Amino acid sequence: MPNPTKKFLVARIALFVAGFYTVLLAVSSLVKLGKISVGSFNPTDKLLHFVAYFGLLLLWKVYFILKSKPESQYKSNLLKLAGLAILFGMLIEVLQGVLTSYRKPDWYDVLANSTGVLLAVIIFLVFEKSLKRLNSKINLIF
Repeated sequence: MPNPTKKFLVARIALFVAGFYTVLLAVSSLVKLGKISVGSFNPTDKLLHFVAYFGLLLLWKVYFILKSKPESQYKSNLLKLAGLAILFGMLIEVLQGVLTSYRKPDWYDVLANSTGVLLAVIIFLVFEKSLKRLNSKINLIF
């Protein structure tokens, strides 16, 4: 028998993770950071932007998938999230120019952010049926 309390808890955890990630992304975008490297791999700034905003959309959409019924407004919700993620990236770039002396707005960063968001949207659209089925199964479990 489905347990609404468990589903609510899982959705709340997803909301916390997505919210925490968003705050972490905003803060890390506005503070002075040193050079970032992973072992011998030295990612470019634009790749970091791409991955960060791909992750942003991914986490928020997972939250809404867990929170919603499988037949709910999957595509319209996805497009709204994409628009908000792109606007968030633009706002962060503007704030970098206004609030900091050590960072400058870069429209190529906005392009990298938006590309990450759009790739996540494409992936969610391609796997829409599978994700809805998975959500139905999650609803049966919880």
